[in-house]
Parts: sequence; C-alpha cells; structure tokens
Amino acid sequence: MNRPGALHGVRVLDFGQYIAGPLTAMFLADHGAEVIRIDPPGGPRHVTPANATWNRGKRSIVLDLKNPGDLEIALKLVDTADVLVENFRPGVMQRLGLGAEAMTARNPRLVYCALPGFSAIDPRGGLQAWEGVLGAATACFAPDPDPEVWSGRPLYTAIPHSSSFGAFLAATSIAAALHARGRDGRGQQIEVPLFNATFNAISNRAMKIWDGPKFRALPTGRPHALCKDGRWLMYAPADKNIGAFLDQVGLGELKEQKLSLKAMTQRLAPLLATRDAREWEQMMLKLGIECMACYTSAEWLHHPQAEATKIVDDFDDPELGRFRGIGINVRLSESPGRVRSPRPRLDADHAQILDELKTTHTKPKALPAVLPTGTEDLRGALAGVRVLDLCLFIAGPTCGRTLAEFGADVIKIDSPHRGQVNWHADVNRGKRTLLIDLKQKEGMDIFWRLVDGADVVLQNMRKGAAEKIGIGYEQVRARRPDIVYCSINAYGQTGPYAGWPGVEVIAQAMTGIQWRFGGDRPMVAPFNACDFGTGVLSAYGIALALLHRQRTGEGQHVDNALLYTASMLQSAFLQEYAGKQWNEPRGQKVLGTGPLYRAYEAADAWLFICTNADALRGCAELADLAELQGETLERALEERLRGKPADEWVKRLMRAGIAAQRVVREVPDLMIDPLVLAHGLSVTRFHQDHGAVTTIGPSAKLSRTPVQLGRPSPRPGTDAAEILEEIGMRGELERLIRERVIVVEGVKGHSAA
Repeated sequence: MNRPGALHGVRVLDFGQYIAGPLTAMFLADHGAEVIRIDPPGGPRHVTPANATWNRGKRSIVLDLKNPGDLEIALKLVDTADVLVENFRPGVMQRLGLGAEAMTARNPRLVYCALPGFSAIDPRGGLQAWEGVLGAATACFAPDPDPEVWSGRPLYTAIPHSSSFGAFLAATSIAAALHARGRDGRGQQIEVPLFNATFNAISNRAMKIWDGPKFRALPTGRPHALCKDGRWLMYAPADKNIGAFLDQVGLGELKEQKLSLKAMTQRLAPLLATRDAREWEQMMLKLGIECMACYTSAEWLHHPQAEATKIVDDFDDPELGRFRGIGINVRLSESPGRVRSPRPRLDADHAQILDELKTTHTKPKALPAVLPTGTEDLRGALAGVRVLDLCLFIAGPTCGRTLAEFGADVIKIDSPHRGQVNWHADVNRGKRTLLIDLKQKEGMDIFWRLVDGADVVLQNMRKGAAEKIGIGYEQVRARRPDIVYCSINAYGQTGPYAGWPGVEVIAQAMTGIQWRFGGDRPMVAPFNACDFGTGVLSAYGIALALLHRQRTGEGQHVDNALLYTASMLQSAFLQEYAGKQWNEPRGQKVLGTGPLYRAYEAADAWLFICTNADALRGCAELADLAELQGETLERALEERLRGKPADEWVKRLMRAGIAAQRVVREVPDLMIDPLVLAHGLSVTRFHQDHGAVTTIGPSAKLSRTPVQLGRPSPRPGTDAAEILEEIGMRGELERLIRERVIVVEGVKGHSAA
C-alpha cells in the first residue's frame, strides 16, 4: 500500500523553465505535492530528454500570461495554491502581474519561491544567467584549489552545479517555510539566487584561515591505478587497514618500510595491473579500505548498488518511451516519496484544471496549524526544533549547519577521543558544541537525556555502526517514538555496498563524475559537491519529516547518501533510452558546448559568453561574424575577443543583450569580491582556535523567517555547562570533567580532514 507523501495535500504551481525551477518542483512532487506545471505556448523553453525526469509527477496546462484571460486563470490558480515556484530574472513575474508581493498579499498562506540567476539587488540581476555564466562567476571553472598548479585556463563542466544547488536549497526552504506556516498560518516569500546557491557547492574551498597553512580541498591520498581489464581503480594506500591487504597479497614486508605515499603507489602499481579493477575493489572494501573502480555514468545506471537502492529505475515517458533514469533522492520511512506519474503531455490537463476552478476558488487548509494561527512570531522557520548532530566530516555536519540556518537549535556532539573536529569552522557555525565519551555509561546516560528533549537525531556513520554503539534508529525510537532520525552515508541503507566505507571521491568514482571530469582518464572533480549537496538534501528530508510529524505526531527515519546526490547532480544526463548518445562535453580541455556557449580569452583574462546568431548580429563589434558557423566562427571569435580586456567586452556584450561574465580565476578572489561581501556570502570572523577565518554565509532569503548566519564555530566542548544545565546536570560538570565523561578543552576544530 502506498502511503501519502509528506507533502500530500500541498498544491504547487510550477512556472519554472530550464533546470532549477522544474527540478525544485520535481522534488516537491516526488514527496506527494500536487504540482501543476504552467508552460507558455510552445512548451518548455529548454527541450531536453531530462524533462522526462524534471517534469515527472506533475499535471500540465499551457497559459499565455500576456493574454488577460489566461492571466486570470493563473491568478485563480494562485488563490488555490500553497506554493509557487518560478526562476525568471527579477521583475519578470511582476511585469506579468504575478509578482511575489502581489501574490502573497492576494493569498497570505502562499509560499512564493523565486530562483533568479542573480539576486534582485545584484547589479547583474537583469543578466541572462545561463549555467556557464554562473559557473564563470563563481570560480567553478577553476580545476584545482592550488593556484600554483593551475595555469588559469578555464575548465568547463557540464554538471549544472548552480541550478542543482539552487533547487536543493529551494526545496529545503519551501519545506521549512511550510513548517513555519503550520505553526502560525502565514506564508512568505523565498528567494534563492542561483549565484548565491553555488557557494554551498564550493563551501570548503571558500574557507580561509588567515594565519593557517594552505591546504587542498579534497584528499590527495587516493591515487588511481590501471588494472588488468583497462579500468582504473582509486584506492587509499595510506589507509589504516592497508597492512591486512599487503599481508593478503604477499607484500607484508612493505608494512615495515614506512614508504611515502608516492613510493607505496609505485610499488603497488605492477601488482594492481595483474587483476581486474572490480576484483581489487571487492577485496579492499571487505578489508575496510576506501576504494572504488571508476565507472562511467552509463555504467552507473546499471550498477548493482544503483539498482538495489532504486536511485536508478525504469520509467515510462510519452516522448522517450521506456527509459532508465534517476529515482527518489532522500528517503522517508513513514511518508515515502515515489514517482507518481510520467511527465504529462503538454497541456494534457487543461480542461480538468479549469473544471476544478469552476467549483472552488479557495483551497481548504492543507496543513492544519498546530498552534493558533497568526499568534506566534517565529525567529526562524525551524525555531524551537532541537537537533543532536553526531556527524563527522562534511555531509552530515552540513545538514546540521543548514538546519541551524533555518533557526533550529543544533547541538554538535563529538567524541573527546578524536583529537580534532574536521572542517569545524566551515560546517559547524551556528551550533552549540559538546564533547561526550559515549563509551562510558554515564556519557551514554547524558546522551539519552538529550534525546528526551530533542526533535531530530542526525548521524553519518556507515550502516550498522550506530546500532553497535546503541544509538541506531530503532534504539532511539524505542525511547522517543516521535523522533526524526536521519542517517547519512556513502551508499545508502540497502544493496551490496551499504556497509562499506566511502567518502566524496568514492561517490564521484562510482557514479561517473570522475570520468566526466577527467575525460581520457578518471580524475577527482575539484570540490565536494556530493558532500555538500547531500547535507542540504538531508535537511530537506528532515524538514519534510518534521512537517509530517507536525500533522500526524509521527516520527520516522530519513535516509540519504552521497550516491543519491551524485546521481541528482547529473540529472541533466542520466536518462537512458533508445537512441541515447552520451555526448555531453567532458574532459580537461573543454571550454563549453560550442562557439556561442564557451569561455574565450580576452586581452587580460577569460570571459564566458552565451548567445545566438541573432544576438550576435545586434552587437556592433561582432555583427560581421554572425553568418559564420562551427570552427570557423570559433576561431574568428577567439581572434576578435583577444583584442580587448575582458571587463570591456562584458560591458559591450551585455549592452547588446548577450550574456557574458568574466571568469573568476580562483575561489579566494571570489570571496573578497565587494558584491559577495555585501550580500553576506563571504564572512570573516574571529574563531577561538584559528583567529580570523573566512567562510560562506547563508544563501537563501526568507522574508518572514530569515535564515541566520549563527555564531562562529566555537572551540569544541565550549557549551558543556549550558547544555548540562538544560538537562538538570550543571552541578555534575566538574565531576564529569574529572572522570573524562565530558571534555571542555584539548580538542581542536581543524581546518581540514
């Protein structure tokens, strides 16, 4: 029996085009919302097989919003809606008569979510913010975090990071805003500029400890080895379990030689060339060594782990026919998501939707308020929600950071035995911190007291590890039946890989991202998009679960994984159907998709342009090239654009209506940009362990329950006295410190992993 999704009864109007808007609405549809997709005459402006994924589970109506009659239909739909999603440039919806201020005044319960490329207060707000333009503006084309290694030549990636993270944050913001509406009955306006959202993808690369050493954003201790079958294997020669592997293959003597990483890699290369990559993968994983054979995206669609977790599945579509594509991302145990119907044919539901409007112009309350409506003044959409964050590394703590931005009280619980808390200044801002030894009985007793007052427990251990400690979902639920419990790991909770170790680079290898980035051979992509994306989408799942609990009183288990997010980041390509060609740009020499959508070198820097022949004719400096095509046009543009500085070209091209953006060479350059600083996307503050530290700030903007930057990440253990007082144990603090049950000093917040 199919149980209703967490958004059952919520009506969404999807005005979105291209990627971010439709993807946001897809996330809502997957979890039970009734989504009405409103297209202009002629259909979606982005014609792509990916529409079979992004527009699944929706109904379709075509409206010409410049026609007064059709506009009136749209306004009547607004009267019945709970959520409106659009991703036009600022001011477009207002000019059409459907602006955020007017619509939320017309329907005070409406959650209106806009995803422009650039914010309304950004001077680039009127720019056509194509994905390449956004990537250029946010240093996404810098392939290596070390500027001494990189020549400065941009490296285009076809993965739409800006649109993807915009959709991740928008869905999370909408779910949080609906939670707030359930408490006070009021909707609000949300803006998630795609430029802003991209900062979440580059988060750890953006962090700078001003008095600290330079570091690489991704681990470098996992080389690639070419195996017998011609497939590459990525593995960790310095793993703590490598000794067991050396014994098994007869190279135990290497354990005593204390070889460098490079030397160990060289010694193992001839051995690894004697067997297939999958054989080594299975052997190493069983020994607990982080490793993975590198698969292409096409192979990932048929990988046993993809099929077992249902992150890929077979679907029907009116245009593609039977195809294989991406399944449900975040999983909820009691209000599970599912793909409820194929993409509709254009305008297929026009008559039905109009008939419904004849019988009702207002919508019954879809989310009954738990508290008296209009009486509670919320400081955050998740104010009053307490989260116990037991997570390590990046994905899990990012989830906690996101929940804190929306107003939750997040207590970061770490072990005093670790010695350091990784990426602390970046992912743990806005939280309170406590160091407990859960190996001691009294430490566990403190944990259970905290559970008694918590709404959410969040952990990112590999499958089964929490249960061994005694804090798995079923164990916590036995004490708190209404708890929302979130598990995050690399592989998910099912399938042959579920219990094995995995990190960002493993997810990249398994799902095809490394092949996409490397081209001729797999290479690690330059930032932790799988980690940070999983953190944000896990916050979405938790917000959905809280919404479900608000309505029913029922808690549940939320499950998310790096592999799920790695798949969703590639949603523009992961559709396999009859006639499919895997021909999107990839590799280390790619500058774009063609002569009118790529990066070009100007006299002093690189710029990215996106245009067409008609727009080229309207640009005085380039009009004579408009009739050229293919490589001839490309060579001509290369020569012409070298003649002036990049900023001058950007001004001239934008005046002609051509989208253009100077390529930001390095992330540090981006973080000191006056515009970035003014928007609060780059924040420098004092941290106890590190002095001045720069991190990203929140990206989403909510009109009534604003997101919060939160305090700088404190020294681990700082808040022990305050937290113990809240559970009636303040008088025990000194004894607990003496007995090392609680630790308040000696553990550092580290800059990296």
